[in-house]
Amino acid sequence: MAQRDYYEVLGVSRDASAEAIKKAFRRLAMKHHPDRNPGDSAAEAQFKEARAAYDVLSDSNKRAAYDRYGHAGVDAAAGGFGGGGGGNFSDIFEDIFGDIFGGGGRAGGQRAYRGSDLQYNLDLSLEEAVFGTEVKIRVPTTASCEACGGSGAEPGTSPETCPTCNGVGQVRIQQGFFSVQQTCPRCHGTGKVIPNPCKSCGGSGRVQKQNTLDVKIPAGVDSGDRIRLSGQGEAGINGGPPGDLYVQVRVKPHKLFRREGNDLLCEVPISFATAALGGELEVPCLNGRVALKIPAETQSGKQFRLRGKGVTSVHGGGVGDLLCRVLVETPVNLTHKQKELLREFDESMQEGGTRHSPQAHSWLDGVKGFFEDLKFWGK
Repeated sequence: MAQRDYYEVLGVSRDASAEAIKKAFRRLAMKHHPDRNPGDSAAEAQFKEARAAYDVLSDSNKRAAYDRYGHAGVDAAAGGFGGGGGGNFSDIFEDIFGDIFGGGGRAGGQRAYRGSDLQYNLDLSLEEAVFGTEVKIRVPTTASCEACGGSGAEPGTSPETCPTCNGVGQVRIQQGFFSVQQTCPRCHGTGKVIPNPCKSCGGSGRVQKQNTLDVKIPAGVDSGDRIRLSGQGEAGINGGPPGDLYVQVRVKPHKLFRREGNDLLCEVPISFATAALGGELEVPCLNGRVALKIPAETQSGKQFRLRGKGVTSVHGGGVGDLLCRVLVETPVNLTHKQKELLREFDESMQEGGTRHSPQAHSWLDGVKGFFEDLKFWGK
């Protein structure tokens, strides 16, 4: 008999989240579990089918193989586990129902846990981000207690086996149809108790400290980039490995430049005379100055591209460009003579008709046509 589609078995879509898959299996397991349906072979078969589907779809690697090749692909990738749900079902069952009955992880005594990852927000200037730098940061974190060596027990003493769970870390309780394990309420799953807690760490085995680190910032980073410092996070528990530290880069606004990808943008004010007659001026770039030629009759807002004067990103993609947008500056604080000269200049411009100001006359023609249309429609 052909195997049913695993998504169909659990009643979920192919893009269902891991949490949705878990809830679907929980619902089916509660309904078809053999303990709730004694002697019902059909319910037992449905339970096993749901268990096999969950075993595959709850594992990202198995699910990827199943999505691509179906049952045959899963069987080949996992050595034939696909049809029978060959994983340890007690582990699966506890993962699914542990949160209902108070479980907090599988039995196994004093387990080691990896420390938490940390994040540090680092503000950089644009120059530091573009050219790279080395900074010293201080990060509040937790470290293994030196006084007790991370055991949590006062020096000269040792943790003892928990008398409630006998060092297992879990106790078994009966809940209706099910007999399940839950975390030991006395040792909280460690399997150990500490009669004489360490005075330095209060029995936790970890202490708060300030960690000073030298961080090398590679050239070309940008806001949103993260630098991973392996093992510089919080200390692990019960001898577990430490977490990692992620340095989150934020580039501060610059007074001249704005970065867009690998390009740098800046605005360059120019005089009316330079815009009309043309000229050459020096504009800044991050590694010095560069000459920018302004052709005659340049309009305000015109953008010029200086190739290779941008940024080389840490992610690659070549060197960006410097984009200079010119803004024609209206003169202010004019003298009486300057005002008279401008009036004479404006009169001479008017005599030239549309030849000197084609955009202005084109706009005026558009305005005239607009009002004529309003008259036509009786507005």
